[in-house]
Amino acid sequence: MTTTTLPGNPAADSGGIYVIAAHPHWRDSRVNRRMLAAARAVPGVEVNDLYGSYPDFAIDVEAEQARLAKARLVVLVHPIQWYSMPALQKLWVDDVLTYGWAYGPGGTALQGKDFWLVATTGSPEPSYHPQSYHRYFFDAFLPPYEQTAALCGMRFLPPLVFYGARSADEAEVTAHVDTYAQRLGSYPDWPEIEEIDACIACPVPEADRPAESDDMGKVVASTFHSAMSRGIAAMSAANEPKNDDNHREGTA
Repeated sequence: MTTTTLPGNPAADSGGIYVIAAHPHWRDSRVNRRMLAAARAVPGVEVNDLYGSYPDFAIDVEAEQARLAKARLVVLVHPIQWYSMPALQKLWVDDVLTYGWAYGPGGTALQGKDFWLVATTGSPEPSYHPQSYHRYFFDAFLPPYEQTAALCGMRFLPPLVFYGARSADEAEVTAHVDTYAQRLGSYPDWPEIEEIDACIACPVPEADRPAESDDMGKVVASTFHSAMSRGIAAMSAANEPKNDDNHREGTA
Protein backbone atom coordinates (compact mmCIF):
# COMPACT_ATOMS: atom_id res chain seq x y z
CA MET A 1 0.00 0.00 0.00
CA THR A 2 1.22 3.49 -0.78
CA THR A 3 -0.09 6.83 0.32
CA THR A 4 2.03 9.01 -1.90
CA THR A 5 0.19 11.96 -3.40
CA LEU A 6 1.40 12.73 -6.88
CA PRO A 7 2.06 16.35 -7.83
CA GLY A 8 -0.71 18.16 -9.64
CA ASN A 9 1.68 20.45 -11.46
CA PRO A 10 3.86 19.24 -14.37
CA ALA A 11 6.54 21.71 -13.31
CA ALA A 12 7.18 19.51 -10.29
CA ASP A 13 9.01 17.04 -12.50
CA SER A 14 11.74 19.61 -13.13
CA GLY A 15 12.11 20.97 -9.62
CA GLY A 16 9.13 20.41 -7.37
CA ILE A 17 8.67 19.79 -3.68
CA TYR A 18 8.82 16.41 -1.98
CA VAL A 19 7.21 16.30 1.46
CA ILE A 20 8.06 13.29 3.62
CA ALA A 21 5.61 13.10 6.52
CA ALA A 22 6.21 10.67 9.36
CA HIS A 23 3.85 10.22 12.27
CA PRO A 24 3.40 6.79 13.88
CA HIS A 25 -0.04 7.66 15.27
CA TRP A 26 -1.93 9.89 12.87
CA ARG A 27 -5.22 9.55 14.76
CA ASP A 28 -3.60 11.13 17.80
CA SER A 29 -2.13 14.02 15.84
CA ARG A 30 -3.48 17.55 16.24
CA VAL A 31 -1.05 19.41 14.00
CA ASN A 32 0.87 17.02 11.74
CA ARG A 33 -2.30 15.43 10.37
CA ARG A 34 -3.61 18.83 9.30
CA MET A 35 -0.26 19.77 7.77
CA LEU A 36 -0.34 16.51 5.81
CA ALA A 37 -3.75 17.42 4.37
CA ALA A 38 -2.67 20.99 3.68
CA ALA A 39 0.42 19.88 1.75
CA ARG A 40 -1.66 17.56 -0.41
CA ALA A 41 -3.74 20.55 -1.48
CA VAL A 42 -0.76 22.58 -2.73
CA PRO A 43 -0.11 22.22 -6.51
CA GLY A 44 3.35 20.94 -7.41
CA VAL A 45 3.86 19.17 -4.10
CA GLU A 46 4.40 15.41 -3.84
CA VAL A 47 3.51 14.08 -0.41
CA ASN A 48 4.49 10.75 1.09
CA ASP A 49 3.04 9.47 4.36
CA LEU A 50 5.86 7.14 5.38
CA TYR A 51 3.89 5.12 7.92
CA GLY A 52 1.11 4.64 5.41
CA SER A 53 3.44 3.76 2.54
CA TYR A 54 5.73 1.44 4.50
CA PRO A 55 3.81 -0.14 7.39
CA ASP A 56 6.24 -3.08 7.29
CA PHE A 57 9.26 -0.70 7.38
CA ALA A 58 10.42 -2.12 4.01
CA ILE A 59 11.35 1.09 2.23
CA ASP A 60 11.44 1.18 -1.57
CA VAL A 61 14.85 2.81 -1.87
CA GLU A 62 14.81 3.11 -5.66
CA ALA A 63 11.42 4.84 -5.67
CA GLU A 64 12.44 7.20 -2.88
CA GLN A 65 15.67 8.16 -4.60
CA ALA A 66 13.77 8.84 -7.82
CA ARG A 67 11.41 11.20 -5.97
CA LEU A 68 14.32 12.97 -4.33
CA ALA A 69 16.21 13.30 -7.59
CA LYS A 70 13.44 15.29 -9.27
CA ALA A 71 12.69 17.52 -6.28
CA ARG A 72 14.14 20.93 -5.66
CA LEU A 73 12.96 21.17 -2.05
CA VAL A 74 12.95 18.21 0.35
CA VAL A 75 10.68 18.66 3.38
CA LEU A 76 10.71 16.49 6.50
CA VAL A 77 7.50 16.80 8.53
CA HIS A 78 7.21 15.00 11.86
CA PRO A 79 6.85 15.29 15.61
CA ILE A 80 10.02 15.41 17.67
CA GLN A 81 10.30 12.17 19.63
CA TRP A 82 13.04 11.79 22.23
CA TYR A 83 14.85 14.81 20.78
CA SER A 84 14.97 13.27 17.32
CA MET A 85 12.86 11.98 14.44
CA PRO A 86 10.38 9.05 14.51
CA ALA A 87 11.85 5.59 13.95
CA LEU A 88 10.62 5.11 10.38
CA GLN A 89 11.91 8.53 9.36
CA LYS A 90 15.34 7.59 10.72
CA LEU A 91 15.24 4.30 8.82
CA TRP A 92 14.34 6.24 5.68
CA VAL A 93 17.45 8.39 6.15
CA ASP A 94 19.62 5.33 6.75
CA ASP A 95 18.31 3.38 3.76
CA VAL A 96 17.74 6.09 1.14
CA LEU A 97 20.66 8.51 1.62
CA THR A 98 23.25 6.00 0.55
CA TYR A 99 27.00 6.34 0.16
CA GLY A 100 27.91 6.97 -3.46
CA TRP A 101 24.46 8.38 -4.23
CA ALA A 102 23.68 11.02 -1.60
CA TYR A 103 27.21 11.60 -0.28
CA GLY A 104 30.79 10.45 -0.69
CA PRO A 105 32.60 9.90 -4.01
CA GLY A 106 30.05 10.12 -6.80
CA GLY A 107 27.27 10.92 -4.32
CA THR A 108 26.01 14.13 -5.87
CA ALA A 109 22.31 13.37 -6.43
CA LEU A 110 21.14 15.88 -3.82
CA GLN A 111 23.69 18.64 -4.24
CA GLY A 112 22.20 22.09 -4.65
CA LYS A 113 18.76 21.15 -3.34
CA ASP A 114 17.07 22.73 -0.33
CA PHE A 115 16.22 20.90 2.90
CA TRP A 116 13.43 22.11 5.17
CA LEU A 117 12.53 20.67 8.56
CA VAL A 118 8.95 21.17 9.73
CA ALA A 119 8.63 19.80 13.25
CA THR A 120 6.25 19.82 16.19
CA THR A 121 6.91 19.33 19.88
CA GLY A 122 4.56 18.18 22.59
CA SER A 123 6.19 20.48 25.14
CA PRO A 124 5.84 24.28 25.09
CA GLU A 125 8.72 26.44 23.93
CA PRO A 126 9.77 27.63 27.46
CA SER A 127 10.54 24.01 28.36
CA TYR A 128 13.46 24.10 25.92
CA HIS A 129 15.64 26.23 28.17
CA PRO A 130 18.71 25.57 30.35
CA GLN A 131 16.61 26.29 33.42
CA SER A 132 13.76 23.95 32.44
CA TYR A 133 13.30 20.20 32.15
CA HIS A 134 14.65 19.84 28.58
CA ARG A 135 17.83 21.66 29.71
CA TYR A 136 18.70 23.02 26.26
CA PHE A 137 17.29 25.48 23.77
CA PHE A 138 15.60 23.64 20.91
CA ASP A 139 18.37 24.66 18.50
CA ALA A 140 20.69 22.29 20.38
CA PHE A 141 18.85 19.33 18.84
CA LEU A 142 19.12 20.54 15.23
CA PRO A 143 22.77 19.72 14.34
CA PRO A 144 22.00 16.13 13.18
CA TYR A 145 19.46 17.50 10.70
CA GLU A 146 21.70 20.33 9.56
CA GLN A 147 24.73 18.07 9.13
CA THR A 148 22.70 15.48 7.22
CA ALA A 149 21.78 18.21 4.76
CA ALA A 150 25.37 19.45 4.60
CA LEU A 151 26.88 16.02 4.00
CA CYS A 152 24.50 15.61 1.04
CA GLY A 153 25.29 19.08 -0.33
CA MET A 154 21.86 20.52 0.49
CA ARG A 155 21.10 23.98 1.83
CA PHE A 156 19.52 23.84 5.29
CA LEU A 157 16.61 26.27 5.45
CA PRO A 158 15.39 27.74 8.75
CA PRO A 159 13.12 25.13 10.37
CA LEU A 160 9.44 25.74 11.01
CA VAL A 161 8.72 24.50 14.54
CA PHE A 162 5.38 24.39 16.33
CA TYR A 163 5.77 24.11 20.10
CA GLY A 164 3.26 22.70 22.54
CA ALA A 165 1.12 20.78 20.08
CA ARG A 166 -0.74 19.03 22.90
CA SER A 167 -1.90 22.20 24.60
CA ALA A 168 -2.11 24.76 21.77
CA ASP A 169 -5.49 26.31 21.10
CA GLU A 170 -7.34 25.92 17.83
CA ALA A 171 -6.44 29.38 16.56
CA GLU A 172 -2.72 28.70 16.98
CA VAL A 173 -2.94 25.39 15.16
CA THR A 174 -4.92 26.90 12.29
CA ALA A 175 -2.49 29.80 11.91
CA HIS A 176 0.49 27.45 11.86
CA VAL A 177 -1.02 25.14 9.24
CA ASP A 178 -1.89 28.16 7.10
CA THR A 179 1.68 29.45 7.36
CA TYR A 180 3.04 26.04 6.41
CA ALA A 181 0.80 25.78 3.34
CA GLN A 182 1.63 29.34 2.30
CA ARG A 183 5.34 28.62 2.53
CA LEU A 184 5.01 25.51 0.41
CA GLY A 185 2.98 27.38 -2.18
CA SER A 186 5.37 30.33 -2.39
CA TYR A 187 8.66 28.39 -2.55
CA PRO A 188 11.28 29.39 -3.67
CA ASP A 189 10.16 32.99 -3.29
CA TRP A 190 11.06 33.24 0.39
CA PRO A 191 12.73 36.53 1.40
CA GLU A 192 15.35 34.84 3.58
CA ILE A 193 16.53 32.32 0.98
CA GLU A 194 18.76 34.78 -0.83
CA GLU A 195 20.53 35.53 2.45
CA ILE A 196 21.38 31.87 3.08
CA ASP A 197 24.70 30.75 1.68
CA ALA A 198 24.97 27.63 -0.41
CA CYS A 199 26.11 24.60 1.53
CA ILE A 200 29.84 24.14 1.99
CA ALA A 201 31.00 20.87 0.46
CA CYS A 202 31.71 18.05 2.91
CA PRO A 203 33.73 15.54 0.89
CA VAL A 204 34.21 12.10 2.42
CA PRO A 205 37.67 10.61 1.70
CA GLU A 206 37.49 7.15 0.16
CA ALA A 207 39.97 6.00 2.79
CA ASP A 208 37.27 6.55 5.41
CA ARG A 209 35.09 3.95 3.68
CA PRO A 210 37.52 1.13 2.79
CA ALA A 211 34.79 -1.38 2.08
CA GLU A 212 31.31 -0.96 0.69
CA SER A 213 28.47 -2.30 2.78
CA ASP A 214 27.59 -4.68 -0.07
CA ASP A 215 31.13 -6.05 -0.04
CA MET A 216 30.99 -6.51 3.71
CA GLY A 217 27.68 -8.26 3.32
CA LYS A 218 29.20 -10.64 0.82
CA VAL A 219 32.09 -11.36 3.17
CA VAL A 220 29.72 -12.07 6.05
CA ALA A 221 27.51 -14.25 3.86
CA SER A 222 30.50 -16.17 2.53
CA THR A 223 31.88 -16.73 6.03
CA PHE A 224 28.50 -17.90 7.28
CA HIS A 225 28.08 -20.24 4.31
CA SER A 226 31.55 -21.73 4.86
CA ALA A 227 30.91 -22.23 8.57
CA MET A 228 27.57 -23.88 7.86
CA SER A 229 29.13 -26.14 5.25
CA ARG A 230 31.87 -27.23 7.64
CA GLY A 231 29.32 -27.82 10.38
CA ILE A 232 27.12 -29.95 8.13
CA ALA A 233 30.12 -31.93 6.95
CA ALA A 234 31.24 -32.56 10.53
CA MET A 235 27.75 -33.68 11.55
CA SER A 236 27.55 -36.05 8.60
CA ALA A 237 30.93 -37.58 9.43
CA ALA A 238 29.93 -38.07 13.07
CA ASN A 239 26.69 -39.78 12.10
CA GLU A 240 28.23 -42.20 9.62
CA PRO A 241 29.23 -44.92 12.22
CA LYS A 242 25.76 -44.79 13.76
CA ASN A 243 24.14 -45.11 10.38
CA ASP A 244 26.33 -48.12 9.57
CA ASP A 245 25.47 -49.78 12.92
CA ASN A 246 21.78 -49.16 12.41
CA HIS A 247 21.99 -50.58 8.94
CA ARG A 248 23.70 -53.72 10.19
CA GLU A 249 21.18 -54.16 13.02
CA GLY A 250 18.32 -53.78 10.61
CA THR A 251 19.56 -56.53 8.37
CA ALA A 252 20.69 -58.98 11.04
